[in-house]
Amino acid sequence: MPRSLMLLLAASAFEAAASVHYQSPMLGAIGLEFGANAAAVGWIATLTFAGYLSGIAFIVPLGDRLDKRSLILAQAAGLVLSTLTMALASTLAVAAAASYVIGLCACLSQTIVPVVVELSPASGRGRIVGTLLSALFMGILFGRLTGGLIADHFGWRWTYVMSAVLMLGLVPALASRLPRMPAKTTLAYFALIRSVLQLVRTHPELRRASAIQFFLGICYGGFWATIAPMLALLHWLGPTEAGLMGIPGASGILISRTAGRWMDRHGAFPVVTTAACLVLAAFLVMEAAAWSIWIIILGAVLLDFGLRGAMVANQTLINTLAPEARSRLNTVFGTHVWGGNAVGALIVSTALAHFGWGLACSIAVLSAAGALALQLRSRRRSG
Repeated sequence: MPRSLMLLLAASAFEAAASVHYQSPMLGAIGLEFGANAAAVGWIATLTFAGYLSGIAFIVPLGDRLDKRSLILAQAAGLVLSTLTMALASTLAVAAAASYVIGLCACLSQTIVPVVVELSPASGRGRIVGTLLSALFMGILFGRLTGGLIADHFGWRWTYVMSAVLMLGLVPALASRLPRMPAKTTLAYFALIRSVLQLVRTHPELRRASAIQFFLGICYGGFWATIAPMLALLHWLGPTEAGLMGIPGASGILISRTAGRWMDRHGAFPVVTTAACLVLAAFLVMEAAAWSIWIIILGAVLLDFGLRGAMVANQTLINTLAPEARSRLNTVFGTHVWGGNAVGALIVSTALAHFGWGLACSIAVLSAAGALALQLRSRRRSG
């Protein structure tokens, strides 16, 4: 793969990921403009993530049925139009509808993963997937930080104008540089969607990698859904400090390429095992979160190292299972990742609200232990 094409695909994944997360720090400003309470404006966040999950489930599989180049260009164009609609929204209902379409189109980052796997040599796939996922993780951090800064100084609508301009600048380059990639199957659409279940039944490695990422997703989603109320409860800190936790909480960017190289040299098992241990250690450490803010920062770093390392190794692994079905394999994997985040956000935040941080943290410890147990069990079976 030419370096210039890799950079272009990484930039596209970066902006797609950022577009999902711009809204996080801006919901208060959006609600103020439309006179909406927290519950009403919360639909923007809910529908953005629902759209992303819908895209993974119902659009990403089309990468096996259609030319991936055409699918990426269509999603990029849809992202430009939906972010401009968000910027011009006249009512909260229009903004909420636009946010759903933003999420739906932003899953192009999951369409890009099979492209880089297909265009890269087998000996370097882990490193290349790690590079792409580093860009995606940086996009999440960029979205969270930039959305708030632009909203504070220029108004929240200008954040979406910037997003549209950035993606629009990438579309001509994608159109000229992306090679055409023939369809891998002739299945009709509904048969294509049904075949996803067949892939789950056929490949035990896919089931294991996805289940591990689901359990680790519970830990990740639970932590970020509770960071603000937990900091307020234990250390009397406010939204600014909670937002700054995004910096140590994005430290996994630093090890994504390294995890990919380790995967290329030694396989997925040691990478995923170490990653699950790091997530487990993160929440064992954070059981003592009330003692010091530095304990929470250390926990956030360990959590992100573990989660990102496991994701790089597992996503590289599942893309080697069936070359003709890589898009559908990523559908299975992505729905488990986001499903874990959603389940974690629900149960851990509920535990924090009713029983305190001790139980909330213990739920994450059990989830991380479950992921580690699944991984170790796979070695015993193969042995």
